[in-house]
Amino acid sequence: MVLLAASMGLARALVVSRRLAEVGAGHVALVFDDGDLAALEACVRAGFDYVARPFSPTLLRGRLLSAWERGGGPVAAERVAVEETVRDYEHDLVVAHDVQAGFLPEALPEAPGWEFAARFRPARLVSGDFYDGFELLDGRRLGFVVADVCDKGIGAALFMALIRTLLRHNAEHTPATRVADGGPALSPRLAFGSGPLVQAVVDTNRYLARNHLKQGYFATVFFGVLDPLSGGLVYINCGHNPPVVVRADGTRTTLPPTGPALGMLADGEYRLGHVHLNPGDSLFAYTDGVVEARDARGRQFGADAMLGAVRPRRSAEQLLESVDGALRRHVDGAVQFDDITMLGLHRVDAAPMLGRVPLQPWEVGGSGRVPKHRAGVARRS
Repeated sequence: MVLLAASMGLARALVVSRRLAEVGAGHVALVFDDGDLAALEACVRAGFDYVARPFSPTLLRGRLLSAWERGGGPVAAERVAVEETVRDYEHDLVVAHDVQAGFLPEALPEAPGWEFAARFRPARLVSGDFYDGFELLDGRRLGFVVADVCDKGIGAALFMALIRTLLRHNAEHTPATRVADGGPALSPRLAFGSGPLVQAVVDTNRYLARNHLKQGYFATVFFGVLDPLSGGLVYINCGHNPPVVVRADGTRTTLPPTGPALGMLADGEYRLGHVHLNPGDSLFAYTDGVVEARDARGRQFGADAMLGAVRPRRSAEQLLESVDGALRRHVDGAVQFDDITMLGLHRVDAAPMLGRVPLQPWEVGGSGRVPKHRAGVARRS
């Protein structure tokens, strides 16, 4: 017989019980109260028998016989220990969910004549998807991001938090004087907005590839910077699903990748893309959980069905509701197996055009040409 102090805890008591079982039959572990009644209660609930001081030989003998007869104390203790471990894990997941929710914006940026809207449904308590929206360059530009970290679960959620923080920090702390120069021709206004975009993508990719390549995580990202006065949008698509621009007349164009996913190689190329949004135009960005959503028979929603639901609408919220409604009808209650994230941008009226707004000195820089920035070449499998 071995007497164990309850204060050593249920986990250690269980380890001792297992070791006694390994060395042969006839060994029994009893717990005793050494001042920690809560610990004693946990051990008793788990199936351990106990004794109290002063240790009476008669009482010890009775407890010993009772433990031999029942014989299942350690088994019960192991079951309770597993249940407690599951409860602790579930608690940790809830905490992780709450922490991750804090990384999503409480509100998307606002500008006269523009609307943003977002939908976010993780498949589990934590997600590798994220979206973001924030002001840049003292409010002269609006940045927005939709991203998908490979894999699922806590690991993907941790990298989601890291990548989101790096992108926003690098973009927000790029000075207004930083303007990308060289490469495909851009107007001075778009070139001005490209500085934070390029800096954020290149620096984030370089950090991930150099410091976290062994973990095997990468992220597809669409990062756009909008000039709300002119409607010009400059963007980098890092291996992400092509967002859809739907014009007021119903025509649609997509914005394909302009570089590899973030975190795969430190040295490669990211190109800038640009598009102009006129009054009535919208942009729809999403993660692959939208097109890969399955119904009960395993059939995917697919890109064609998604494009069919992306139609001219009067608001960003109506645009997302159109796609989300078609998606829900397709899934029809089937279990969601991947994270679903959607972001909509809509131009609702004619904001002043570039010709009516004099360029300021801080808006003009370089030649208005933007380079290919080397920061990783990869293909998305």
